[in-house]
Amino acid sequence: MGKKEKIDTFGAVALVGLSALLGLNHVVIKVVNTGLNPVFFAGLRSLLAFFFLIIFFKLTNKKIEFSKDTMGLSILAGVVFAFEFLLLFLALDFTSVTRNSILYYSMPIWVTVFGHFFLPNEKLDFFKSVGLIAAFAGVSLAISNNKDTFSIHNWQLIGDLFAITSAILWAMIIYLAKGTNFKNVAPEMQLVWMVMVSAPILLIASLFFGDLVRDFQIIHLWGLLFQSIVVVAGGFLSWLWLVSIYPASGVASFSFLSPIFTIFFGWLLLNESVNFVFIIAAILVIIGLICINKRVRSKN
Repeated sequence: MGKKEKIDTFGAVALVGLSALLGLNHVVIKVVNTGLNPVFFAGLRSLLAFFFLIIFFKLTNKKIEFSKDTMGLSILAGVVFAFEFLLLFLALDFTSVTRNSILYYSMPIWVTVFGHFFLPNEKLDFFKSVGLIAAFAGVSLAISNNKDTFSIHNWQLIGDLFAITSAILWAMIIYLAKGTNFKNVAPEMQLVWMVMVSAPILLIASLFFGDLVRDFQIIHLWGLLFQSIVVVAGGFLSWLWLVSIYPASGVASFSFLSPIFTIFFGWLLLNESVNFVFIIAAILVIIGLICINKRVRSKN
């Protein structure tokens, strides 16, 4: 499939399905964190995903090719990927799924900022500017909805900061995949690089974050396999493929659906509560992300 200048019906359906998967993803991480050290869990996920990707290459007769021309950028993407998920998995250890969803899925804010400075045809316009203001207001409101916001011992605040930083790192990966020669690497090889580089980084880092195993049960094993096969080897590969075809801001802005799915799954599966201020924060972020995407839709 060739490159598209807008999000078509197929792209929209694929992105909605992917958003639902990513929404469920955070609930699974939260559950598995009770059985495994979060950083160790992230490292195992990358390691298992790497082997499942190798199987995918074999079954589809695709060649595993490592280009010297893009090796530096590929390693950089893997390092960014490692720290993104180190912070995200720790964030979900410190804060709720619903709270984390607003902050982590602020990613399109940072994509829009990076795009304005570094990507052609991704400049800020009126709607994107309004969207950024609304989304920033929502993120700020979500963080401030905490009576101990400025306490250095507030683990929830630390989780919030980790979630936002991981969102920025996610945006950096999109920039690498769209604005550098890393875009010349096939999506499946981009993911191979990211899990291959991130696995040893995360596994080594996990040694500095306490016991590797907590209260491990069979449900945690199923969660690990779901993360490795469905989310990373399947979902992330699909996401990178969509990024390679459709406009970056268009793909990124569909993530406004993920907080909705995440909040729903957090309420349904984890019985998490959502207060009025948090709902307003979520609405502001979602409105902001819709505005960010408006130019892409209207232009085409």
